[in-house]
Amino acid sequence: MSKVLLTTAAAALAVSTLFGSTAPVNSAEVTLRMHTFIPPVANPAKTFLAPWAKKIEKASGGRIEVKTFWAMQLGGKATQLLDQVRDGVVDIVWTLPGFTTGRMPKIETFELPFIHHDAVSTTLALQDFQDKHLKDEMSEYHPLLAHAHDGELFMTKNPINKMSDIKGMKLRAANRSGVWLLQSLGADAIGSPLPRIPPMLAKGTISGVMLPYEIAPAVKMHELVKYFTELSPPDTRMGTAVFTFLMNKKSYAKLPGDLKKIIDAHSGRNIARATGENWRAIEAPGLKIMKSKKKNVFTTLSPEESMKIKKATAVVYTKFKAEMKKLGFNGQELIDDARSMIAKYRK
Repeated sequence: MSKVLLTTAAAALAVSTLFGSTAPVNSAEVTLRMHTFIPPVANPAKTFLAPWAKKIEKASGGRIEVKTFWAMQLGGKATQLLDQVRDGVVDIVWTLPGFTTGRMPKIETFELPFIHHDAVSTTLALQDFQDKHLKDEMSEYHPLLAHAHDGELFMTKNPINKMSDIKGMKLRAANRSGVWLLQSLGADAIGSPLPRIPPMLAKGTISGVMLPYEIAPAVKMHELVKYFTELSPPDTRMGTAVFTFLMNKKSYAKLPGDLKKIIDAHSGRNIARATGENWRAIEAPGLKIMKSKKKNVFTTLSPEESMKIKKATAVVYTKFKAEMKKLGFNGQELIDDARSMIAKYRK
């Protein structure tokens, strides 16, 4: 398949024929293919990615068409999305750098336990952090946005009423920091992409996960587990995952100046607050679906047990700073900056 991605109408027809479409060729000057690992029914797909594509098309007067390809429809694995957009196999991806350990190590600062507060303040802080610390990690891409979800909680087959209940559980995390967190609590931690969760639960490879509510319906957590456990306020969630919305550098560079301005107007700080607010809003419908099964039990740990967890996870910071030191970065500076930047935007 050709890797030339800014297609003419004729090339668009060739692509649509290859994928079995009989739809007529449109009049778009530019076709951008957007690839991601989530299904179209997932809340982020419905409330962020698909609407973003439509906004670009509308703002460009139809000159840009954004074709959305869900659930790795164009092939490969979720762990390969960063390579796909870097290499020009696709034009745009939405993915987690955490799927590929160490690929963007400094961005992992925001995934450390209890750094995160909420999707809005963390997403706004990420824009400041990117300007100061992430230019090297983003250098192979044209970044559209770095953002976070509203925070992870335990979703398990067995109850968690105290920290000691976690010991020995086989639990999935989305990234390296999440694995370290679970290990600090005595769990048997496994890092894996989202699509692997249902088969892993069905086979007994894992007995639970850390996820936010918004994505839980996409992997049927309301059917696969029974217990949903948060910590006591103020830190009810243990951490977050950072998402990157990235464009191929050549795909962006080839755009006419006026079309670049349209992409820019729907990127970075211009959409950061709205994106964070969206991720806060989509927690509620996800929770509603989790509560639709009468079998499911929702628990808030006591302040004492919550504090035990918070203290136990301090070892994760030691591991993170050691990893950063190996790479020549000051881990404590990264942590301090992330905290202060989030504090700047907290309400």
